[in-house]
Amino acid sequence: MSNGSTSSLFDYVPHPHMQQRQATGPPKVAAAAAKMHGQNALGRFNAKVGLRITLVVGTMWCAYAFTVLALVSAPTAFRSGDSLIIVAWIAQTFLQLVLLPIIIVGQNVQAAAADARAQATYDDAAAVLAEAKQIQAHLAAQDLALEHIIDVVRGQT
Repeated sequence: MSNGSTSSLFDYVPHPHMQQRQATGPPKVAAAAAKMHGQNALGRFNAKVGLRITLVVGTMWCAYAFTVLALVSAPTAFRSGDSLIIVAWIAQTFLQLVLLPIIIVGQNVQAAAADARAQATYDDAAAVLAEAKQIQAHLAAQDLALEHIIDVVRGQT
């Protein structure tokens, strides 16, 4: 029993996942990166570089900088009068340079919301587990009381 009392009415057997989950805690980005790139020095380096680049490129400031960079070649593209060059500039220069960091910003916002939901779910599950342990302890106490009542009734008959 979780509270140390014993009862012949019920034997509590905790699920093995409980101990593992309590030991590991909620999933973390570092663990996911290690699975993706490996836990050796090269894998850790690749994960750090990739994360750093994503953090830098995935900002609105980078989107603004890329917009300015893309606009540098805009006058030349439009002066050419060639629709293929204009379309290529819009698609290959402006959209790719500007949308890339904006998409990353959006993904970062969504990832932060998903992480918050995951943490809340983990915290809720931990609270439910604690409540279940309290219920189990209460039931163990009731089992002892019932056993005592049964012993008293048997002694009187």
